[in-house]
Amino acid sequence: MLQGQQSWIFANRPVILASAAVGGPFEARGALAEDFDILFDDLWLGQSSYEKAEKRLLEEACSKALNKAGKKKEDVQFFISGDLLNQVISSSFTARTLAVPYLGIFGACSCSMEGLSLAALLVDSQSAELVLAATSSHNAAVEKQFRYPSEYGSQKPPTAQWTVTGAGAVLLGREGTGLRVKAVTIGRVVDMGLSDPFNMGAAMAPAAVDTIQAHFRDLGVDHSHYDLIASGDLGRVGYEIAFELLKKNGIAMPAAKFVDCGMLIYKPEQPVIAGGSGCACSAVVTYGHLFQRMHRKELQKILVVATGALLSPLSYQQKESIPCIAHAVVIENEERA
Repeated sequence: MLQGQQSWIFANRPVILASAAVGGPFEARGALAEDFDILFDDLWLGQSSYEKAEKRLLEEACSKALNKAGKKKEDVQFFISGDLLNQVISSSFTARTLAVPYLGIFGACSCSMEGLSLAALLVDSQSAELVLAATSSHNAAVEKQFRYPSEYGSQKPPTAQWTVTGAGAVLLGREGTGLRVKAVTIGRVVDMGLSDPFNMGAAMAPAAVDTIQAHFRDLGVDHSHYDLIASGDLGRVGYEIAFELLKKNGIAMPAAKFVDCGMLIYKPEQPVIAGGSGCACSAVVTYGHLFQRMHRKELQKILVVATGALLSPLSYQQKESIPCIAHAVVIENEERA
């Protein structure tokens, strides 16, 4: 199972039985609106706080994934989830609703692929038959915690990104047909000394490059092995840095093959500055848009590299730099297995 220094290859290739992508009103006006399962027109989602609204987003995504697979929550052995709010409260309170054995994780915006990696490990090792992995973020809740409440109307620099309001969930099992998880590469923490919470893309780009290099080295492949390589939420600034760093390290990929979820999700005219971010960014783009493309046979094998900035409000206040990480997952069509 262990391949090289930091990768796993799954002999049984866990199958993705169903996935779900849920978004808010801004995402409903975005470039990928047609690939969402549920879109809400109210940022509050009928709740009394933005934090409760995020919990509902995550609950809806989990419920939708289970319904699409024809499963009930009682069928699931483990629920793996993480988010950006302190003590991953959206995930923990959703686990309370599901009443399923729960593993809470924190990988910041890399939670989607971290959760998918661990879910695949549990299924492949026969430690579980069905595992539900999910993550979420809410623009207003995250802005309030990590930057400034939206009501302040503070001006943001050109490097800032827009936190996606949404949630993504995926159900993995041993048996079935469809998309499969073939391998993962678990990232290392990379810290280049950047400390600006309004420039996450630049902070995360070296971590994305480090994981891509490790993945190619461990598996003995290069970019030609994949139809598409998608970073999580580097945004325009981080993507350009990662693209140049890869080239300097001898990995010259065509721009059409290397894309970023944070650059795909919104339309050019939407005021997202450098692009999308947040735990839901890579989750909804992967579990919605990219999976739809794979089901249409436009893509056969993809590598998703979700990136995360592992800071907290406390570490920022103590003037710490931003440690970052990226986790990569190989997803392929059954036909290519």
